[in-house]
Amino acid sequence: MDQEHKIFWVKFVHSFFFILMTVCILFVLYSGLFNRVSVLTWIAIVLVIGEGLALAVSRGRCPLTILAENMGAEDGSVTGIFLPRWLADRVFHIWPPVFLGGCVLVVIRQIFNG
Repeated sequence: MDQEHKIFWVKFVHSFFFILMTVCILFVLYSGLFNRVSVLTWIAIVLVIGEGLALAVSRGRCPLTILAENMGAEDGSVTGIFLPRWLADRVFHIWPPVFLGGCVLVVIRQIFNG
């Protein structure tokens, strides 16, 4: 497999995880807002925290971004592929408060329902 195909697959996997994390964050928020806390809610929370730890270990850059760039990609980020630039530049400013808010709502639901 040539280098371009390898980069494509790294970006493909990266896109999959980006979408997965977005769905997890929105699901946590939904669970807290509508009192639909389940095992899936807790799995989503663990996955997002795991992603946060991976970013922290990599000094704020996704390891897959770094891998794609090390393979020769001009830009290893996936956010520019399917998001408007203004949103892509703010993803890391938007999702953490949404996730934290969802987590707070989930905890409140658990305390008062539980």
